[in-house]
Amino acid sequence: MNTYDFDQTIYEPDSSYSFYLFCLKNYPSAVLRTLPKTLAFAAAYGLKRIKTKRLKEQLFSFLRYLPDVDAAVADFWDEHRSGIGQWYLDQKKEDDVIISASPYFLLRPVARELGVGLIATPMDKHTGKIQGENCHDREKVRRFQEQYPGAHTERFYSDSLSDTPMAELADQAFLVSKGRLSPWPVKNNK
Repeated sequence: MNTYDFDQTIYEPDSSYSFYLFCLKNYPSAVLRTLPKTLAFAAAYGLKRIKTKRLKEQLFSFLRYLPDVDAAVADFWDEHRSGIGQWYLDQKKEDDVIISASPYFLLRPVARELGVGLIATPMDKHTGKIQGENCHDREKVRRFQEQYPGAHTERFYSDSLSDTPMAELADQAFLVSKGRLSPWPVKNNK
């Protein structure tokens, strides 16, 4: 089994950011209704007054104003599927698992289409509220071990050193930058 981060690893650039911009373009009234509060939360986050989870919930609070979230997600992937890296498609296997901080509802259609497993942030697609914790850093390891108890991961791929806890589970880990792979810099590959 190989495990992969999604944003800026398999997909360029970041799916949450891309989806937000897609919705701003296609559903401006939904996004603009929440923009002033989102900007205030972004400032508070920048000053380290709130955590990532709270900022992310506010960012996605526009979902409550979308007429059909599933249709918006389907349209988004129709337009953005090309962001999935060819390097990944060339090596994809059936037992791959994507593990991402992006919302589960956003990644589920593309993971299903790719035919791979998915662990992502559980977010209510109608409110933007996260159930549990944001799937990031050590939370990725906890969720992976919970969903795949005793599983062995041969290779792990990510664009971010914040994923070192997942890299430490793998026989080999690779840092990905725009489709180029290099050995994980803070881990001795087994």
